[in-house]
Amino acid sequence: MRPPRPRRLRRPTSGLPLRTITPNALTALALSAGLTGVRFAIGGDWQMAVVMILVAGVLDGVDGQVARMLRGTSRFGAELDSLSDAISFGVSPALILYLWSLTDAPRFGWICALVFAVFCALRLARFNAQIDATEQPRKSAGYLTGIPAPAGAIGAMLPLYLWFITGEPWLRSPWLVAPWMAFIAFLMISSIATFSWGALRLRRRIRFEALAVIVVIGAALVSAPWHTLIGLCLVYLALIPFSARNYARIRRQRANMSAAPKPAAPLP
Repeated sequence: MRPPRPRRLRRPTSGLPLRTITPNALTALALSAGLTGVRFAIGGDWQMAVVMILVAGVLDGVDGQVARMLRGTSRFGAELDSLSDAISFGVSPALILYLWSLTDAPRFGWICALVFAVFCALRLARFNAQIDATEQPRKSAGYLTGIPAPAGAIGAMLPLYLWFITGEPWLRSPWLVAPWMAFIAFLMISSIATFSWGALRLRRRIRFEALAVIVVIGAALVSAPWHTLIGLCLVYLALIPFSARNYARIRRQRANMSAAPKPAAPLP
């Protein structure tokens, strides 16, 4: 009878698994796309500058989903994502709009560009500060506080989309672009409740219709990107009053439920 073979000791595995690297790589690509938009703006290629911000927005929406799907979420990834958002959707759009329009009023324009970039960073800092909070009434109801950074970046460049289509010189005026940037920056740091698309739940009977709408929007973005972006920006801004009203109703319902007297316990 042969003696049993000694068991081989397995070498301890070291290093990070690939599933934790993939989401962070997508976040780094989003950061690179946002900074590349500034490079195109310096060269005067405004359409490619906008496209790079849009690419950063797509990657920003994908990296979180990939991290949850691969179970690769981490504190490092959350911090890197916020840093990428601050640069891609705060600094880069501010520089693009400054180089496109605000240089005609350098002092006033630079102030508005700084306000937009700083307010975007403040919005992200507020979001990070609330990650570990146990009670988040807006999040539990499916709402956000203020508009998210990618929506703010895309909305701030609305005059640029209109200029691509019409070529009107007044759309490039800093006295129009700067107040618009300040308005979008205010929406980012405001306490207005806005819809969270990730929290939306579709009914089973309208899933096919929703898929058809997504396909139509995707086709429109490919064939007529600037017209489609204008329409999406206007629809999103028009929905803000409705989201604020709906959340106010939910908050009143919660307050009434908490103020309602509890039934007395039965006597033994």
